Amino acid sequence: SEGERRKNEWEISERETEHERLLTLGNELGVGRGEYRIQIKEKFRIMWDKKCLFGGPEDFHPGIAQEDRELLEHLFDVDVKTGEQPQTVVLQGAAGVGKTSLVRKAIVDWAEGNLYQQKFSYVFYLNAREINQLRERSFVQMISKDWPSTEGPIERIMTQPSSLLFIIDSFDELNFAFEEPDFVLCEDWTQVHPVSFLMSSLLRKVMLPESFLLVTTRLTACKKLKPLLKNQHSVELLGMSKDARKEYIYQFFEDKKRASQVFSSLRSNEMLFSMCKVPLVCWAICTCLEQQIEMGGDVSLTCKTTTALFTRYISSLFPPVDGNCPSLPNQTQLKSLCHLAAKGVWTMTSVFYREDLRKHGLTKSDVSIFLDMNILQKDTEYENCYVFTHLHVQEFLAAMFYMLRDNWETRNNLFDSFEDLKLLLESKSSKDPHLMQMKCFLFGLLNEDLLKQLETTLKCRLSLEIKGKILQWLEILGNIKCFPAELEFLELFLCLYETQDEAFISQAMRSFQKVVIDVCGKVHLLVSSFCLKHCQCLQTIKLSLLKPLTCLEANIIHCWQDLCSVLHTNEHLRELDLCHSNLDELAMKTFYQELRHPNCKLQRLLMRFLSFPGGCQDIASSLTHNQNLMHLDLKGSDIGDDGVKSLCEALKHPECKLQNLSLESCDLTTLCCLNISKALIRSQSLRFLNLSTNHLLDDGVKLLCEALGHPKCHLERLSLESCGLTVAGCEDLSLLVNDALKHPQCKLQSLVLRRCHFTSLSSEHLSSALLCNKSLIHLDLGSNWIQDDGIKLLCDAFRHPSCNLQDLELMGCVLTSMCCLDLASAILNNSHLQNLDLGHNDLQDDGVKILCEALRHPNCNIQRLGLEYCGLTSLCCQDLSYTLRSNQNLIKINLKQNTLGYEGMMKLCEVLKSPECKLKVLGVCKEAFDEEAQKLLEAVRISNPHLIIKRDYNDDDEDGSWWRCP
Repeated sequence: SEGERRKNEWEISERETEHERLLTLGNELGVGRGEYRIQIKEKFRIMWDKKCLFGGPEDFHPGIAQEDRELLEHLFDVDVKTGEQPQTVVLQGAAGVGKTSLVRKAIVDWAEGNLYQQKFSYVFYLNAREINQLRERSFVQMISKDWPSTEGPIERIMTQPSSLLFIIDSFDELNFAFEEPDFVLCEDWTQVHPVSFLMSSLLRKVMLPESFLLVTTRLTACKKLKPLLKNQHSVELLGMSKDARKEYIYQFFEDKKRASQVFSSLRSNEMLFSMCKVPLVCWAICTCLEQQIEMGGDVSLTCKTTTALFTRYISSLFPPVDGNCPSLPNQTQLKSLCHLAAKGVWTMTSVFYREDLRKHGLTKSDVSIFLDMNILQKDTEYENCYVFTHLHVQEFLAAMFYMLRDNWETRNNLFDSFEDLKLLLESKSSKDPHLMQMKCFLFGLLNEDLLKQLETTLKCRLSLEIKGKILQWLEILGNIKCFPAELEFLELFLCLYETQDEAFISQAMRSFQKVVIDVCGKVHLLVSSFCLKHCQCLQTIKLSLLKPLTCLEANIIHCWQDLCSVLHTNEHLRELDLCHSNLDELAMKTFYQELRHPNCKLQRLLMRFLSFPGGCQDIASSLTHNQNLMHLDLKGSDIGDDGVKSLCEALKHPECKLQNLSLESCDLTTLCCLNISKALIRSQSLRFLNLSTNHLLDDGVKLLCEALGHPKCHLERLSLESCGLTVAGCEDLSLLVNDALKHPQCKLQSLVLRRCHFTSLSSEHLSSALLCNKSLIHLDLGSNWIQDDGIKLLCDAFRHPSCNLQDLELMGCVLTSMCCLDLASAILNNSHLQNLDLGHNDLQDDGVKILCEALRHPNCNIQRLGLEYCGLTSLCCQDLSYTLRSNQNLIKINLKQNTLGYEGMMKLCEVLKSPECKLKVLGVCKEAFDEEAQKLLEAVRISNPHLIIKRDYNDDDEDGSWWRCP
């Protein structure tokens, strides 16, 4: 509103006025502030001049891209939407991407008067490597190291914290746990405390809460940093753009033809090209490729994987085999270094101090060898600090640690957790992102050619014993029923791709029958297409291409063709799920070509929520060419009425064997119903049709129902949920359904009329049809205004011995406890009725009490009962307990969203632990109960491991029944 806008403008103006006042006051306090600026500018210019790449030219700097300069300028701008100025900004990015360079550039620009002049009177820089070496002091002492004596007392400017910016560089390198509770932290910046305590107080805004913070960190440490900060604004530094990478590669190679060759090879390998975003890694890659070219080697082979690249790079740091170099590290020294690297990766430690090296058995002379070889670097700015030349070098050597291990059978409690191979294999990037690259390198080192190259160059022995351990682990994992929750397949494929060993991948995946992969980019497509070709035991693939797949690029279409070829090369593949994928017309044509291949054995194809840029003619054609295909699900896809026309022509073809077709939510109208109606009469194979959530209207549904009574219609299951029926139309529909069901040749077994304006009047017509029909066994009337009167009419049919109904869904039908006597009568008199869903009805405790009496009767055959959100309390739990104890048929019950309370759960849990209770699935949300009730449920889970306690139910079944889920 206009008032709110003016209020926001006023508040912003007030804040700006107050900030200007504080800056002015700051200027008055620090008359000699120019001395601090000069000192800071000189210090950071010296740091900048010392900054060069390992092994690179001395005058090389990663530089600051123009877009990053602009990013700096706007980090602390007021948000135009909220009117808030961020007080804490987190600059995050991969190792070596340029975070430190950028913030140091910010300090120099501020000192030169080119940045943040109207925002901050003073900027202070705190580096993790220096902080780690400090012990106890006050915060004002920490930041006084660069404070010139001519500037005046630093304590005076600290009294105006809102004009101060503190830059905390490399948070990921801080060796602190940050586990102190807020209430014990320090507000006073003059008090002496351990520096870990001071940093925690500053980050959590307990100390100097009005000050501004700029924190840099690697992406892997964001999980640790986030809980410490309040209202932070995060910005990710992505590194060199594609154009910047190209420019750098062309500058690196003087020979432009050679530069073009290298750029082309890298561009075709998205994985390595992506790594080139980091300037130091780009330099290392170019260096390796230059060496390969000079030796006459094949650049494309060197570029195959990250492991191959870093094997080449690490090898280049060692003297030649025939060289006579006394400083070459021996196996013991190498093992100690790799042990240090591995522990560092596990603990997210990339900076090591003299004591760390000593603990790992590395002497001063050992360290000198690795310094000379450019494997380790000594920090030129901070004493006693050592780092690997890049994080990837550390991760590569960490992976080598597992190959240097002598005997994997020996195991004792003295080992650190990171020495347990199983923990590394089971790690996931969602929880342990810092371990992912090391794990990829480990798999890559299983490649025997790379291993031999390393052994020859490093003059050491590397064991492949680990290969068998990995295969054992994958075999166990493949046989676990609850995957893919146990395994991220894309992560596994990233690792397997590094091996480039087709036989090993086939062995590794032989226990898996299903994979689930979300492809988010070219790298994912590359590794998936490579690995899936060698998964010969797969029966089901669920693949989602979350970003648009454009096949114009040669490497993309090649990967996609490889992936699609699985349709005919894998003789066991029966199901493919391409839901939520973005495919262009060429990608679709490639897919259809493989779908029509004579060796394609696919039976189920799910293409939900897809776009069909070339129309549906190709998929319709596939239905006649592939006679194995029996199930097609196009839910939510944009096929429209024209697409349905093509599909119906295919359905009428004698070569089409499709049995199951879902066209739910496909934006269909009345126009398509005549084509569908004709197809229902002509199709020899179609048994199930889902037309739910389409705008078919009364006339369209009328055409469909007329076909149901035709003697040549073989349809057994029909879903018409939410198809735009009116109340009057539904009454006509009930008459048509009545006539169709009464027809002696009607084969309909399942009918879904959910959300169809079905009323008690419609119930009367349907009731008479149920008495005549012998085929209908599943009826869903959920979310209709049936009420107690309508149920009474239906129960007249349900209780009749001639009614063969087995599944009845009445969820959300405006029922009360008044209808429960009728339902109880149906339960007792109909021996066929097995599944009853009464969820979202106001049955209350009194109604359930009546139902329970029927459920305990010997004539009751109910196996699955839905009572979700029925207004139940603890008062009904005694009746439910008696029922669960005495009814030996009841195996699933849904009690979600009922306030059963602790007393009710205590009664239920007592019987759930009893061997007399045969229940297999209990629907409750444990989190909805208090802590004591949750403990009761946990005790049940332990004592009765065969009982599954579920909070959610899968709605992927065609009929949506919660009890049909395994």
